Amino acid sequence: MSKARLNIFIEPEHRKRLRRLAALKGETQSAIVAAALSSFLSPDGADRREAAIISRLDRLSHQFDRLERDQTILIETVALFVRYTLSVSAPIPEAHQTAARAQGRARFNQFIDQLGRHLQRGGSLVRQVHEEIAPNESDFVGVDDEETTAPDETDAEAAPL
Repeated sequence: MSKARLNIFIEPEHRKRLRRLAALKGETQSAIVAAALSSFLSPDGADRREAAIISRLDRLSHQFDRLERDQTILIETVALFVRYTLSVSAPIPEAHQTAARAQGRARFNQFIDQLGRHLQRGGSLVRQVHEEIAPNESDFVGVDDEETTAPDETDAEAAPL
């Protein structure tokens, strides 16, 4: 099969990337361009590109859903905390406000230190809360078949009345 020579113009950046790729793969630049052109012109090339795009969109959709769930948990947590704090905290008399501010600064610094340690460990309070409130599959699986059937006569005789 004979090959036709084709002169094309490409962007300088594409040329650099093509040279690097050819050197990395140990292929000629012509072979890489021919493979890319063949893939682009193949009848199922559009289907493969569409499938790849759909896969990426699905992954992004799942990530967005998780972000939305985490944000909802965060907002509800902050709202409940604020409501609780405002409903339980008594006003502080003028004479004690300086001491209360100092104690507030100390508590805030302790909070920041704890938050920093938690983030360094890679922990996620939102994930922990979600795991605590979300039912596990193991909560529903594992029920013995014998427990779901009616007791036979021996069980009825042995059971206290």
